[in-house]
Amino acid sequence: MPKMTKYQLEHFEKKVDRRFDPLIKEQELLIKQYRTEATKRIVGKLAKKMGADKVLDAFRKAEENLERARQDARTFFVKKAKDEKKSINSYQFDREEKLSLKDCEEQMRDWAKELVDIEIRKRPEGHKLSQLEAVKQKAIDTVFESGTPDELIKALDLCTQKIGLTWVVDTSNIKQIAS
Repeated sequence: MPKMTKYQLEHFEKKVDRRFDPLIKEQELLIKQYRTEATKRIVGKLAKKMGADKVLDAFRKAEENLERARQDARTFFVKKAKDEKKSINSYQFDREEKLSLKDCEEQMRDWAKELVDIEIRKRPEGHKLSQLEAVKQKAIDTVFESGTPDELIKALDLCTQKIGLTWVVDTSNIKQIAS
């Protein structure tokens, strides 16, 4: 019984990817809309539950006051410079060192996404994504565990039938292109 070569194994692995990746990407896109909507809804609830809402509100008000103060200062110094015909020195601040409300809210969104991802896996769309990923992993395992190409093709055809795919594509109905 001939063993499969490394190139044959790579071919079957790539073929598994070609068959499953579009289905998985499609399902991930469907889930993405639920994730976005659910994350938006849960951020406020999660912040309130954790007690972060008060901290975020105080931070928001402080940043709004700071921004107002920056605008007032900018207006004042620009006006003074024009009135007294003086130049303005511009100073840049390193934003990476400053914690902002936006940073805190982004962290809350990240935490909310983690919770949403867990909940999405319980929805029909998330369940289907989990099934597709599991069948793809089973197909990849089959590629590396089978002995001959014929045996592998039969095993992959059997594996993919569960999700409505056919491994062996019937080309008898394809019309010949005129030369």
